[in-house]
Amino acid sequence: MKKKDKEKKEEKVKKKMGRPKIKIDQKAFEGLCSIQCTRPEICEWFHITDKTLDKWCRETYNKTFSAIFKIKRTGGLISLRRSGFQLAQTNAAMCIFLHKNLLGMKDVPIESDGENEAQPMAIEYVRQDAEAAS
Repeated sequence: MKKKDKEKKEEKVKKKMGRPKIKIDQKAFEGLCSIQCTRPEICEWFHITDKTLDKWCRETYNKTFSAIFKIKRTGGLISLRRSGFQLAQTNAAMCIFLHKNLLGMKDVPIESDGENEAQPMAIEYVRQDAEAAS
């Protein structure tokens, strides 16, 4: 009789209580961060709550979701910048966009005498570094 009681106790010890632990694919998580997915989108992808995501980030990286997201999104930013530069070689609109956003250039209209004629645009370069601020 004592042997059966011992076996029952061992069976009870082997069974875990609570929900099973959710497994999150680390490479998939990092890929979603690199393409700038939001926290709700990542949670929806893995079918988890934001609390579960925060807990997983702390267990896996020893950092918060926000800290990990800032680190892991840089790969996507680099890829996006590279593709933008490649596209700018053949697409004038992308070239102008990059000039305005990365080089600080802007469109400045040329004033005319007030007639309804097409007005040419002049592009002016504005330095944004510390020397220009002085």
